Amino acid sequence: MCRSVKTLFNFDPPATGEEVHAAALQYVRKISGSTHPSHANQEAFDAAVAAIAAATQELLDNLVTTAPPKDREVEAAKAKARVAKRFGTED
Repeated sequence: MCRSVKTLFNFDPPATGEEVHAAALQYVRKISGSTHPSHANQEAFDAAVAAIAAATQELLDNLVTTAPPKDREVEAAKAKARVAKRFGTED
């Protein structure tokens, strides 16, 4: 799956509608093979993004966990460290 689609569940604060829409858009772009659909396909593309965003939001709203919410800044720092280790880069 596309690496730019990020985990949205169990964060404090919760994922925003914008984050859910961005993830849905990335998913539709990946499976359609198109970042910018043709005019003829735009309506189907937009409908798919909306449907997937709605399904994603419903999923996030209904998931439960006993784990404490993750901190976005801590998770971003961990990801940055993994990238630095993988590619041998430092910032």
